[in-house]
Amino acid sequence: MSILASIRSQLAPIHPEGRPFIAAFIVASVVLFWLWTPLGWLAAIAALWCAYFFRDPERVTPVRDGIVVAPADGRISRVINVVPAKELELGERPLPRVSIFMSVFDCHVNRSPVTGRIERIVYRPGAFVNADLDKASEDNERNCLLIATDGGRIGVVQIAGLVARRIVCFVRQGASVGVGERIGLIRFGSRVDVYLPEGVRPLVAEGQTAIAGETVLADLRAGDVQRTFRIG
Repeated sequence: MSILASIRSQLAPIHPEGRPFIAAFIVASVVLFWLWTPLGWLAAIAALWCAYFFRDPERVTPVRDGIVVAPADGRISRVINVVPAKELELGERPLPRVSIFMSVFDCHVNRSPVTGRIERIVYRPGAFVNADLDKASEDNERNCLLIATDGGRIGVVQIAGLVARRIVCFVRQGASVGVGERIGLIRFGSRVDVYLPEGVRPLVAEGQTAIAGETVLADLRAGDVQRTFRIG
């Protein structure tokens, strides 16, 4: 394998959503290099960061029925029982919720936590307070997805943050999704909440680092032990 091929094999592909931003930073760097070299270097660094932000690496996802995986990269900021977002229509009883906070250095491609059917998608505009704050679940702009599975209904809420200004959803209501499949993206710095069925015990703790499509958040069929995997 050549050195160039080896380097390429270690680099994650860039998601198409990021290409216009990277192109804009590259053009800006060329112009700023012509105007004043230090500004050109700053724009070049920004272009490299933008390429890093929109990376879309492959993940090795456990695919056994009942597995609930992390839909996002980042830090698990809260594991709590709370009344779910109204848009999900999951009732007024508190449910287990796992919140994952994504900094601007985390991969922001979101993945389906389970295999199932998209039962509801509800977008709601709102504020842009720090996504790490608990009130962001109610106040911030968000996109809510309800996924029906054999083991129950799973709620996924994409929440825009202080810097984020757009939530992108890749799936449609009524579509079927597989665990670990890409379902959306948030620009730039945000949070994803996962609501589990009543009585399901989260298998993660606050402060833990989650990897989208790989980290197991819960097991709806804890009695089964064998797991299989796929790469994608």
